[in-house]
This record gives sequence, C-alpha cells and structure tokens, in this order.
Amino acid sequence: MFAVLKTGGKQYKVEAGDMLRVEKLAADAGEKVQFNDVLMLGGDAPVVGAPFIEGAAVQAEVVEQVKGDKVINFVKRRRKHSSKRTVGHRQKLTLVKITEILASGADKSGVKAATGSAPAGSAAPAAKPAKKAAAKPAAPAAEAAADDLTKLNGVGPAAAAKLADAGVTSFAQLAALSDEQIAAIETVKVKPEWVEQAKELAKG
Repeated sequence: MFAVLKTGGKQYKVEAGDMLRVEKLAADAGEKVQFNDVLMLGGDAPVVGAPFIEGAAVQAEVVEQVKGDKVINFVKRRRKHSSKRTVGHRQKLTLVKITEILASGADKSGVKAATGSAPAGSAAPAAKPAKKAAAKPAAPAAEAAADDLTKLNGVGPAAAAKLADAGVTSFAQLAALSDEQIAAIETVKVKPEWVEQAKELAKG
C-alpha cells in the first residue's frame, strides 16, 4: 500500500519504511508526526481524494533536521555595470521515516500534525510580557467615581491619562496609594505633593 501526501508545497509518493526529506518541520528528532494531507491511497482498492481523503493520514518518525545541497547563484553583468554577485543557499530539511499509512481514523490517533516552521524573516511576534500584578493599585471595594485629576497642581491631561491607565481615576484612589504602589506605577512618576493634594480634595 502506498500513499501520495502533500507537505511544504510538494507531493510525495511513500510507503511504510521509506526515508523522506521534506521541507523543515517543527519537530525534534525522535518525535512522531502525522501528515494529514493525503491526496491518494494506492493498493488493491485505490482511493483518490477531492482534494484530500478525509480520515486518511501518513505517520512518520523524525530522524533528524538536515540541510540540502548548497546552491550557488552567480550573476555577472559584463558591459555597463561590470559587476558580479555570488549568493549561496542551503535549504533546511527534515529527514523522516514513514512508519504507517492510515486509511481512516487519523483524527483519533492522537499524533501531532506535521507543520512547517516559520520562514526566515517572518518570525512570530514576541508575546507581550504580562503586566505586573502590582502595576495597578488595588481598587477599593466600591468603585470610586472618576474625578478630574487635572485639578491637582502639576497634573496635566497627559499625566491624568497615564494615571487612568494605571487604574487611578479619583482623588481617593490617589490618596490611598502606598509607597510600594507608587513605585510600581511605571507610566508616570507620582509626586508626593499630588498625594497630599488628593487627600485634601478627597475630604471635600
């Protein structure tokens, strides 16, 4: 029994026990992967997909991550430019050994699907670091009504917006900040006089 699978934009005809070099997969050596894009199953009763065969898969074991042969591209401009350029390239590949061809039940096999790695130059965006728990001061049990923080001397609209981003929207919240909470606010430097003025304004 053989299968025709698709991976990395190419099609391969494989049988159990075959060694295959495919476009680089996101898997480590010794790991088992499963190719779910099967175009055809051959044998006594051939099956052709439209375009893929539902439930069919090809399982393989990753042998190692390898590189293809070096390809050298040489360009020479003779007349007006009189320049030349040499560029070399070695394609990253994954060597796998085909272990089993499944005609059905691939979705219940529990084997990780074979997926390619991200192409060079298109790295996934780095995950944003989680905000520190102490970055926002603990809000009172009852949500305080928002006050106009620009009434404080030295607090302009920009500073008021940064305080709001840090969770401080009222005089009572600003007055209740501890030294640790003030130090944890990185968006704006809270001045001691702001806290004193907030205490007076919070009293009404």
